[in-house]
Amino acid sequence: MSIPSYEAFMLPLLKLIDKYASLNRSKAIELIADMLNLTDAERAELLPSGKFTIIQSRVGWARTYLKKAGLIDYPQRGIAVITERGKEVLSKNPTQIDNEYLKQFSEFVDFLKASQTQDDSLQGGNLSTDTPRELLESAHEQLKNEVLAELIEKIKSGSPDSFEKLVLKVVKKLGYGGLNKDAGYVTQKSNDEGIDAVINEDILGLDTIYLQAKRWEGNISRPEIQKFAGALQGKRSKKGIFITTSDFTSEAREYVKQIDAKIILVSGKELVKYMWDYNICLSTTGTYETKKIEIDDDFTE
Repeated sequence: MSIPSYEAFMLPLLKLIDKYASLNRSKAIELIADMLNLTDAERAELLPSGKFTIIQSRVGWARTYLKKAGLIDYPQRGIAVITERGKEVLSKNPTQIDNEYLKQFSEFVDFLKASQTQDDSLQGGNLSTDTPRELLESAHEQLKNEVLAELIEKIKSGSPDSFEKLVLKVVKKLGYGGLNKDAGYVTQKSNDEGIDAVINEDILGLDTIYLQAKRWEGNISRPEIQKFAGALQGKRSKKGIFITTSDFTSEAREYVKQIDAKIILVSGKELVKYMWDYNICLSTTGTYETKKIEIDDDFTE
């Protein structure tokens, strides 16, 4: 099942806090996960940043909004208790509590205005089912995907020589070749024997990795990998990296599992992801910090 929106957690969370008299955040998350019969995988599902679980985010924001509406309070850090207003709300047996419901309380309306957001999720209109953190991370993920899509097209439109140089640069940036700036080189076309670039793992060249770079549209099939494996054998090496702008067939991926040589297959999507992670041919246009209050638990991650 999909994890409900943070608004869907508001009413059950308020009831749990009322039932237990006081409730800390981790216990609330555990109880709601049990209530929803979430699997271990669902409980561990992360936001795009990989720093917080989805259920942590949604229970946390539900708790924050209940606090802003005056339905719960934090007498001490991390501990939530129901207020008289919260008890009064429950006495009316509401079928749901969401942002629209909470707008009857002036404190909550003031909170929305103070946020100064232009997003409809906080300014009336269509209320979003995502938390502010999820909206931010989703927007970041969308921008990232747009950049990566443009990057792979840029690489495809370049020359084969530039792609080979890029591949060498990326692999060195991943840590292969150590600190030796001359550890790798692109081979000469006239005598490359199926090898596009070479990286010496140590300064004396006792251990070598051979690279194959294919700027293709179609997926790389098993015969191409077999040729590369043969080229490695000709070099008396068992280490190779095959990088393409496209992808590999299932037969090709299965083949590298069956041979003695260790050949790593890197698809176009994986290539540009490495470029993103290691800031290769990319520059940062801006950074946006998020903060967490340390003096109390009022603003939840």
